[in-house]
Amino acid sequence: MTAPKGYLVSVGGAEDKGTETEKGFLQSDKLKFFELGILKNILKLIKDTPSPVVEVITTASSIPDEVAENYKEAFGKLGCSNIGHMRIRTRDDATKKEYIERLKACHCIMFSGGNQLRLSSIFGGTEFLDILKERYQNEAFVIAGTSAGAMAMSNTMIYEGNAAQAHLKGEVKITTGLGLMQNVIIDSHFDKRGRFNRLAQAVAAYPGAIGIGLGEDTGVIVSNGTELIAVGSGSVVIVDGKLIDYNNIADIEFGQPISVENIVVHIMSSGDVYQLNTRKFIGSEIEIKVED
Repeated sequence: MTAPKGYLVSVGGAEDKGTETEKGFLQSDKLKFFELGILKNILKLIKDTPSPVVEVITTASSIPDEVAENYKEAFGKLGCSNIGHMRIRTRDDATKKEYIERLKACHCIMFSGGNQLRLSSIFGGTEFLDILKERYQNEAFVIAGTSAGAMAMSNTMIYEGNAAQAHLKGEVKITTGLGLMQNVIIDSHFDKRGRFNRLAQAVAAYPGAIGIGLGEDTGVIVSNGTELIAVGSGSVVIVDGKLIDYNNIADIEFGQPISVENIVVHIMSSGDVYQLNTRKFIGSEIEIKVED
């Protein structure tokens, strides 16, 4: 398969001030969020478009209208006023002609945070997802997602797992995501919620996949399907299981602690680049210009 022409932007989420994941993107955080350049870089990826159209999808969120308004205001402060809200709450909504036509006409899709299982269960197997993948593959189309919206981009998706118990077999729940990226597993709110063990267990179970841990106010831009560049204020942690030697996860009982030998870990900051196909940290040599 040829390399996709589009871009993926996965964001770890803003600092969480509430009890729900999506409440991290409220008034106290959104100014910091876009000032760091993450939303600005999303707009920069929409090339040669004088009036870019961004559609925000709040399917994952339990407070969809509030979240949509926050994104409209944040993008508006960056000079982008054509922001739509796709209020898709059910699989039936995802089939509506209005949303299909808007998907075909926009330049960027932004998935909000919330519950990533809602994204996979509502969009999986739909025409909407087929069109999304086709546009990403064949056009300079931008698909962005924060928190749950970022985690759902991969084919293998974490949907549950208490960080405090993540060293125990079976405490990390994995299912199929939207499949925009293959052979990766993305986790969000990585630093604040101490999710290293959660991602490590997921990679131990799927050593062929590359784990990508995204901190708050931090993200990655993926171009050509393989070139990953870090943006934002925090760290991106890469967990590579290809060289794992000893791994007891298949042999122990549920609830017992896992043991894994020789996981490779990289820590990236803004501007650093990782090559997914070669599994190499290659520095800051990439054509996309990152603004902080």
